Amino acid sequence: MANAERSGRPAEAFGAPAVGRTRTPSRTPLRMACVALWLIVAALAARQVTVALGTPRGERLTDLETWVGPNGVLHVTGSLYDSTRFTGTPFGGLVLKPLTRAAEQALGWGWTFGTLLLVVALGLIAARALPQPIGRRTALLAAPVAIGMLMLSLPVRNTLWLGQTSIVPVLLVLLGCFVAHGQRTSGLLIGVAAALQPTLLLFTPLLWFTGRRRAALSTGVTFAACTVLAWAAMPHDSHTYWVHHMAGVGLGGRADDLGNQSLHGALLRLGLNGPLEIALFLTLGAAVAVLALRRAVRYFDDGQLLLAVAITGCAAIVVSPAAWQHQLLWVLLAVVGRAGRRASDRYVWPVAVVLVMTLPARMMLPDMPSLDPLRTNLVLVAALAAATAVPFLSRTSPHYQSPTPTDCAPAAPSRFRHIPLAPFLRRVLTRPNLLLELLLIRVTYAAYSQVRLAATGGSISAGRAEAEENGRQILGLERALHIDFEHWANHTVVKIDWLRNFFDYYYESFHFGVPLTVLALLYWRRPADYRWARSALGIATLLALAGFWLYPLAPPRLMPTLGFIDTVHGVQDFSQPDYGTLTALTNQYAAMPSLHFGWSLWCGVVIAVLARRWWLKALGLLHPLLTACSIVVTGNHWVLDAAGGAVVVGAGFAVTYLLSGPRAATAAAAERERTPTRNPVCG
Repeated sequence: MANAERSGRPAEAFGAPAVGRTRTPSRTPLRMACVALWLIVAALAARQVTVALGTPRGERLTDLETWVGPNGVLHVTGSLYDSTRFTGTPFGGLVLKPLTRAAEQALGWGWTFGTLLLVVALGLIAARALPQPIGRRTALLAAPVAIGMLMLSLPVRNTLWLGQTSIVPVLLVLLGCFVAHGQRTSGLLIGVAAALQPTLLLFTPLLWFTGRRRAALSTGVTFAACTVLAWAAMPHDSHTYWVHHMAGVGLGGRADDLGNQSLHGALLRLGLNGPLEIALFLTLGAAVAVLALRRAVRYFDDGQLLLAVAITGCAAIVVSPAAWQHQLLWVLLAVVGRAGRRASDRYVWPVAVVLVMTLPARMMLPDMPSLDPLRTNLVLVAALAAATAVPFLSRTSPHYQSPTPTDCAPAAPSRFRHIPLAPFLRRVLTRPNLLLELLLIRVTYAAYSQVRLAATGGSISAGRAEAEENGRQILGLERALHIDFEHWANHTVVKIDWLRNFFDYYYESFHFGVPLTVLALLYWRRPADYRWARSALGIATLLALAGFWLYPLAPPRLMPTLGFIDTVHGVQDFSQPDYGTLTALTNQYAAMPSLHFGWSLWCGVVIAVLARRWWLKALGLLHPLLTACSIVVTGNHWVLDAAGGAVVVGAGFAVTYLLSGPRAATAAAAERERTPTRNPVCG
């Protein structure tokens, strides 16, 4: 395939990439960045090997042990598929049988390091296969970036952990497409890959319809020869696999398991079964295959061969009876496709793909019943989108190399000499892509929740003693400052039902609602100020996480001997290790600083600065005041917790100003007063 592209690309696809001349960045910083990336890749590889080999026996390389261990299925004299533990093709079993003679310890080390080398080779080939032309920066950084993403991806981590062979078919296809000389050799490699994973036969029509007919015939002949060889060596196993199980259907885990990210698995999880499910799977699978192949041929003709290969691989995931996590690398390869005409939209697809392939689905979408069908099939949705829906740009499009630029405010001096400290951070005037923004906000909040919960060892009881001791320290400091009125306020409000109900409702309902509303209004009405405000909020939250980690603090309601009444959560049973309250959701000892007050103060400052009417400014400032009252009278925070929240929010605004200077809207307005010229654009 790589030897005769219709786009005019050089025949040797694995040779040195053509380097664009539009930009020539300084060599020294570029080389330093390249070295840094390779060091990161080495660290990731070392960590993956350490985790895989440092795990106790019986918990690592479990699939490999199932196949070639002392009692593995490859040792048995009966059928490989009697226990359904072996899910590969008979040809795969034939290839793996010689490994049964290897020493277990040597095989484990060799398998792990061999898999690591396969991942490196896969990344190098993918980096070299990028469509031309590419700049010098991309040419130098593509390989370490590609290998790093592969190392972090869930399929590779799963493969290293289980001892799977799923990287081999992907690598064979890429070798056949980008390295092999001659169509017969190319087809031979792809045919062997199909013999190991039959749905990769989808590459045969791709070869045929792109004019690589010798390669297509070679693929079919090689697949047939490998299958016949396995049938001659293991006739009973071959009959079981191809006839009884209809090409492996039903082998391995339950087809409706969440790990099966094929269309068949999704239909079963939706409650369909029997002839209706089979008919629907075959119909939809055929439609996906046809549409994906048409798109792959079009992008092949456009000179984007790696994208064409990725689209075909994604279609193979969809139409497979079972596509387990370690078989999903094709989705990550689809990151090379460019989608979006505007510069602000260009990163949506690659960021979404990288997040889907590196993070658990629960971090991508909240745990809500209405989102279950999407969250449980997230990788399938990404594969379907890549194969059939994402409008990847053609290389002939004027937006392929030069997307519509983003409007930016001109550089504007601040009141201080050395600010901004990071002048390269452009002050963008337009709103960011909404889908990308929602995705990043969700992932960031999920990470924040995980870090917050882990701050005391992953549970409430893990840090209880330290948190209570810190609580006594805070109370002692407040007594010295004569501001220890939490107990009086708590018991006073408890006696007034309507006031208690008001503050309970305010505490529970406004913490998330108000900040999200402010962000939404800024995004829609004041996009330039949205970026400034969002950055300040993010920095403040990160600083608060450091506080949670370094200083776990028990709130008044969780200090057993002080007599506070928990008006929101109810009476606590302190004899229980985790005493019930929201233990699985959040760390109850993350009280200092108070983000309840911090986020409300952020809302108040933003409204006071940006609102045009005085009553809106006053209403904005009233919110942090009521929040401060609610967190104290309900027994959920000390007074000093609110002071800590104010400190991190102030630091968030200060760091934002130090890095990027005045707000974009302020800088643009100042420039318009000086000269009515058009705003510059971001590169």
